[in-house]
Amino acid sequence: MNDKTATLHTKHFFNNNVKDVVYKIARAILLFGLCFLILQPLLDKISVSFMAQQDLYDATVISIPRNLTTLNYQIASDLMVYWPSLFQTAVILVISAVLQTFSCTLAAYGFARYKFPGRNLLFFCVLLIIIVPPQTIMSSLYLNFRFFDIFGIVKLFTGHTINMLESVAGFWLLSATGMGLKSGLYIFMLRQYFRGVPKELEEAAYVDGCGRFHTFIRIMLPDAAPMLTSCFLFSFVWQWTDTIFTYLFLNSYRMLSTILGNLSTSFRQYWASINALTSDGSGAVGMPPIGYSDAIVSTGMLMCLAPLILIYLVAQRAFVESLSQTGIKM
Repeated sequence: MNDKTATLHTKHFFNNNVKDVVYKIARAILLFGLCFLILQPLLDKISVSFMAQQDLYDATVISIPRNLTTLNYQIASDLMVYWPSLFQTAVILVISAVLQTFSCTLAAYGFARYKFPGRNLLFFCVLLIIIVPPQTIMSSLYLNFRFFDIFGIVKLFTGHTINMLESVAGFWLLSATGMGLKSGLYIFMLRQYFRGVPKELEEAAYVDGCGRFHTFIRIMLPDAAPMLTSCFLFSFVWQWTDTIFTYLFLNSYRMLSTILGNLSTSFRQYWASINALTSDGSGAVGMPPIGYSDAIVSTGMLMCLAPLILIYLVAQRAFVESLSQTGIKM
């Protein structure tokens, strides 16, 4: 009887071990497959960016370049005027992300902690900002900022309205008033976070003599630092690749998103300039090879993504912490 029991226990233990090993192998294969599907396009672009032109049309070259070169990066950098454009883009978007995070934080804290007439209606409008695509309100935004006025006061004193299109002031004004890109999402996230903070913290601060403003600054904001970091990163990244508001307000500035969108055209002009004369001197200019043009565009994409990857690597701890806290408190 004891031998049978021991045999059953051994068989049961063996079966459990086999199931556990099979489960781990299946999970590893599934995770590897998902990661490969996500990373494979990026890896292809990295490979292409280091290929010489002859490698692009060599059927024997798959992923590893035979003629390793950085010429694609040099061409893309020159066409994009990369470093000045990177600096100007970063300055404008950092200021915009700070303004947007600040305005969304104030709005979210008000929705979470205060009861006032029309609160539900206003929060419904916030949800509409999330649901309605920004393309839907482009015409209204264009007219409002082309003939910008505040209740007719500007026109009353100056005789004309203000044109805030193609101006960084109009772009920053949207962020400062909580109407920037994806502002509704940030307000919703921060509202859910503030609702999860115990009210006893505020009550203790009031007892200690803190007013509402000091309680918000000294108690609520430090505790919400990971969530604020997350919202700042979301705002910065989404605006980094945005072309809707960029074309509307920042068309006269050297923004990487608009430059990247015109990189293919810039490369055609570059190709025409270096091939202005053919060997017979006829002056005919051909189009650049499609594969080579795509390689330059892919290289420009990688150069635009590099700062975002660097920022994530620096701020990933706060970003992951904010997501974990959101999962607990929401």
